[in-house]
Amino acid sequence: MTVFGNKIFAKMTVMAILASVLTISGCAKDSYATKGAVEGAKTGAIAGAVGGVVTSLIFGGNVGEAAARAAVFGASSGAVVGGMAGSSVDKSQGPPASPPTNSENELAKMRDELGVDAYNGIIALSDCKHDVAIANAREAGKSDNKESQLAGLWIEALAEADRQQEPAARALYPEIVAKDKKLKSNSDAEARLREGLNELGEIRESFGMTAVCPE
Repeated sequence: MTVFGNKIFAKMTVMAILASVLTISGCAKDSYATKGAVEGAKTGAIAGAVGGVVTSLIFGGNVGEAAARAAVFGASSGAVVGGMAGSSVDKSQGPPASPPTNSENELAKMRDELGVDAYNGIIALSDCKHDVAIANAREAGKSDNKESQLAGLWIEALAEADRQQEPAARALYPEIVAKDKKLKSNSDAEARLREGLNELGEIRESFGMTAVCPE
């Protein structure tokens, strides 16, 4: 069972994230700043978790553990962005505190490693925007950076499989294997994709969404 597949752990993670939001926002629970921070934390956590899945596919490691770590970083930064947007509406006395430096550094590292196009593709994939995810993934594939190229392939394969287009996903396996020396065959790529896809569904469920995107 993956980390996000453990429902008790997932609920504890969500509760910890939301509790930290109230501390970060420093505003009343019914203020726009706090509401924005809570929504930002959720959105950031989901995008961060999906980013963790993609980075684990590229660099190796357990997809669940990578997703859980990245969710925390994403939630922290997302809470601040959402809180600042909300505070401009309710005109609170001051903006929320800055996100922890570690969170900023980790997210910046992810963007630097994967590239902006791949990072945008991850955000789109987490939100079930498959066409947008694939368009960004293909732009990432044009990069001179090998990690960005591989990220683009994995994101496109995940997006195709996530929207039930299995033949399109499988068509990408040979190119993935050619670029990823950790994989020896299309079967290896298939196994890793299944890991990532299962984790993607469990991440969504952990945050109150359906595992499979609505058509």
